[in-house]
Amino acid sequence: MTDSYYIHNAIIVNENTRIAGSVYVRNGVIEEIFNGNAPGGFPFGENTISVDAREKFLFPGVIDDHVHFREPGLAAKGNIATESRAAVAGGVTSYMEMPNTIPNATTLGILEEKYTLASEKSLANYSFYLGATNDNIGEIEMADPAMICGLKLFLGASTGNMLVDNPESLEAIFSRSPLLIGVHAEEEAIIRRNLAAFTKQYGEDIPIGAHPLIRSEEACFISSEKAVQLALRHNARLHLMHLSTARELKLLHNNLPLSEKTITGEVCIHHLWFDDRDYQDLGTGIKWNPAIKSSGDREALFAALLNNTIDVVATDHAPHLKEEKDHPYISCPSGGPLIQHSLVAMMGFFQLGRIPVEKIVEKMCHNPAILFRISNRGFIRKGYFADLVLVDPDDPWTVDKENILYQCGWSPFDGVTFKSRVTHTWVNGHLVFSQGRFDDSRKGMRLTFNHNRNK
Repeated sequence: MTDSYYIHNAIIVNENTRIAGSVYVRNGVIEEIFNGNAPGGFPFGENTISVDAREKFLFPGVIDDHVHFREPGLAAKGNIATESRAAVAGGVTSYMEMPNTIPNATTLGILEEKYTLASEKSLANYSFYLGATNDNIGEIEMADPAMICGLKLFLGASTGNMLVDNPESLEAIFSRSPLLIGVHAEEEAIIRRNLAAFTKQYGEDIPIGAHPLIRSEEACFISSEKAVQLALRHNARLHLMHLSTARELKLLHNNLPLSEKTITGEVCIHHLWFDDRDYQDLGTGIKWNPAIKSSGDREALFAALLNNTIDVVATDHAPHLKEEKDHPYISCPSGGPLIQHSLVAMMGFFQLGRIPVEKIVEKMCHNPAILFRISNRGFIRKGYFADLVLVDPDDPWTVDKENILYQCGWSPFDGVTFKSRVTHTWVNGHLVFSQGRFDDSRKGMRLTFNHNRNK
């Protein structure tokens, strides 16, 4: 086994540039970056493997700040091993996973148990959010921001005891959390009112097209606005997750560099790809919370991504069994698997001329590293961990059950043909995925963060 790779003839996309170049990886890090090929006589290490990347893009590894890998407690839907395998096949080298597993990760002890699981199973690098509740402020205050990516706060109902609706608890969280606060913002009272109205009209047979009316624009905006007001009042770092409406964009700004922003925003692949017209054909397969909304919302989110009002692209990867997703509206769970297909989906927008490839790298690789202050990842830089992805922009393939790697075995992209293909993925200098084959002999690393306990 080798720790040395010479990746040459690549189109390196990094820090808003695109150059023909090469990268030398040794002992898990990027040792040299060459404009063109390495000079003659360069002292490569013994047993260096040469990888010809001709006509391929070389990206930093994608960092997904929003996933649900379902372990522990829900492993029939997905687990750390299967979903991290799908992640690296899709070019995702690091992820941050949510706390609404079973038991909910609302104590530091439970959180560390998840880290132990990941150290044994995850092919990608990992971090885990601590979950907020109405009564765990003591746990939150003890969290180490150098070792934990953030705090997840549900302002809409979720699995277990994780809806935080006590005003005093919210004030305590925003004033005392040492962690960045990632928020699921939907106003529960509005959702319940809307659901009651549709139940009165349709009984148990509510059409899926009502989902964006039940989990409405108003529910999203009112809740997001509340979170922003709390963050401003207490000078907290707030990250609005899975934005779904044009109206919420009024709460964000693009007048500061990302490193100076204290209020940031995320958009997920499904809110860029689908709109409410797709419910007719895809039904509950695209039922997410927050709901996929109108084409106008989708286009506004895309524009905000391009003009830097929205800071990162994520997936909210959330697998459920196909038989669960086939249930009627009320009993069908929200969420779907996306992490294997997020990068090629964004490359699809590039190939349509809708987004530069440099902007894809900025929003999926650089900006998550900047926003979360991740140590030595997210860029192709000397001395950084060698988390790297090769993408062939001209190798079409169609998503089907034979190539879907999620434990749940289905994808909302089933039948979609993507023009790009991830061919190689390195995690910490280890070639974990190559031309459809995996080397799972090494596991990913726990992410660390350049933080202190002061805001």
